[in-house]
Amino acid sequence: MGIELPAYILGALTAGGGTMGYVRTGSIPSIVAGVTVGTLYLFGGYRIQNKQPWGVELALLASVVLAGSSIPRALRTQKPLPAGLSALALYGLYTFGNAFRTKK
Repeated sequence: MGIELPAYILGALTAGGGTMGYVRTGSIPSIVAGVTVGTLYLFGGYRIQNKQPWGVELALLASVVLAGSSIPRALRTQKPLPAGLSALALYGLYTFGNAFRTKK
C-alpha cells in the first residue's frame, strides 16, 4: 500500500471521532464535521488507490479543513481533543502536501 493507507486511517479516525462525539455529547456539529472530513479522506484514499485523478487533492482538502477548524481551537482552549485533531491535520497536511508537491 502507498499513500492511500494514511488517507484511510485518517478517514476512519475522523469519522469515528465525530460519531463518538455525537454519542457522548449529542453534538450534531461533531458528527457532521467528523463524517464530512472522514468521507473526504476515505474518498481521496479510494481515488488514490485506483489511480484516479483528484485523490491526493481531496485528502489534502480534508487536512486543510481539519486544520482550519482544530488548530485555532487547540491554541485557544489548550484541551487534548483539539490538540489531537490538530496533530492529525498536521500529519495530513505534511503527507498529502508532499504528495501534491511531487506529483507530475
